[in-house]
Amino acid sequence: MSDLTASVLETKNGFHVDGYEKISYDFTFLDGVFDTKNRQLAECYQKWGRVLAVTDMNVYNMYGQQMEKYFEHYNLDLKVHKTKIGEKAKTIPTFLSIVDSMTEFGIYRKEPVLVVGGGLVTDVAGFACAAYRRNTNFIRVPTTVIGLIDASVSIKVAVNYGNYKNRLGAYHAPMHTFLDFTFLRSLPVAQIRNGFAELIKISSCSHLATFDLLDKYCEQLIDTGFGRVDGAPNEVRSAADKINREGIHEMLKLETPNLHEIGLDRVIAYGHTWSPLHELVPETPLRHGHAISIDMAYSATLANSRKLLSDDEHHRLLRLFSRAGLSMDHPQFDEDILDKGTQAILKTRDGKLRAAVPNPLGSCTFLNDVSLDELHAALRRHKEIMKEYPRNGEGLEAFVDASDTGYTENNEQEVEALEAAAAKAGNLNGSMNGNGVVHGGHVVNGHADGVNGHTNGVAEKLANGSAKGLTNGVNGFTNGAKA
Repeated sequence: MSDLTASVLETKNGFHVDGYEKISYDFTFLDGVFDTKNRQLAECYQKWGRVLAVTDMNVYNMYGQQMEKYFEHYNLDLKVHKTKIGEKAKTIPTFLSIVDSMTEFGIYRKEPVLVVGGGLVTDVAGFACAAYRRNTNFIRVPTTVIGLIDASVSIKVAVNYGNYKNRLGAYHAPMHTFLDFTFLRSLPVAQIRNGFAELIKISSCSHLATFDLLDKYCEQLIDTGFGRVDGAPNEVRSAADKINREGIHEMLKLETPNLHEIGLDRVIAYGHTWSPLHELVPETPLRHGHAISIDMAYSATLANSRKLLSDDEHHRLLRLFSRAGLSMDHPQFDEDILDKGTQAILKTRDGKLRAAVPNPLGSCTFLNDVSLDELHAALRRHKEIMKEYPRNGEGLEAFVDASDTGYTENNEQEVEALEAAAAKAGNLNGSMNGNGVVHGGHVVNGHADGVNGHTNGVAEKLANGSAKGLTNGVNGFTNGAKA
């Protein structure tokens, strides 16, 4: 929510305006946000008597009935916009499909849209709210690690454009964010690992005590959904709760003085110098956590080369990435991508590199005076160091799959409908096995078989379909395939 105060002064040739906008919003830790015993979320909608929710198919298939029962219990009419969302569907057509639902619903300007999902969903739906009548309220319920501890902290909302992440967007604060870590019980391990990277980011540059906890409990945190799965040790659950709360608090302290990024030296931009370009370069995009981990690991090697990070700290950081199964290198992270990423980020950061690096571990320095020769030398050294680590520094489940892309989701009826639509359009290339969109129609935890599931089948064609493609369920895919 925002309040604006301003002054207008006459000048010799016109007027001078000073405007000051107060931005206020709340975070509530609440296990069981859709438990009927917890009325906090419902109270936000009592005034309106109804709710427009935006969520993704995976979340709805798992929690949709619970959501419906919750709002029915409080006599609130619920309409749900279900979207298939992922990095390649984090686009203007997806954004417009949400806008269409807001229009059909007849949303009032101050009536909050409920956004339930991971960081991709909250980004796109938040951008739709920012654009709709220039300022429509929304409430966030993030459901992934990245959504809970990173995307929920910022007021940035956006869609991708071309090969660049978040190129079109806005700064738009939600009214309220409910942080329910019980969602992590159902989150695939690959997504837990993906979000773990964001906690390494903030702790290695700003909160050493949290880094120490991540280092101590790394594998247990990932395997137990941050202590939320049944049977998780109390010690791990306690450590996880401390990590999450401290991590969010630290990011809020860093972000809130600079919500609109007027200051461009940002500690939380560690790992975000070259990754915005590199993340979408592979034919199958990297998961966000893996992309920033490559950036962070390389940046740490650059800092170590400058003696800003000791050898012990450097390898301690790299070992944590490796133990977590996060990527530290990739064949396409090369000098050409480094050069292109540098040129792109210089435009974003007003002509300066402003590369955040740990110096020492738990603190941060920004590098501006780095030549391309130095960057290339650090990259060559980094790739040599990676030979000492498992998988030559490549990560586990590093690439997006069906749980990220939104091309398929954990509902076999939808999968079968997609197969039929694609077959009718003649885009199956004779087979659905191997690296096609779906392998025998089998989906586990929202993941289609085969890491490259969406690249060699119908999905690439769908991505360039009509404006209805990729956005409106099965019919969206049919329209996209026919285009």
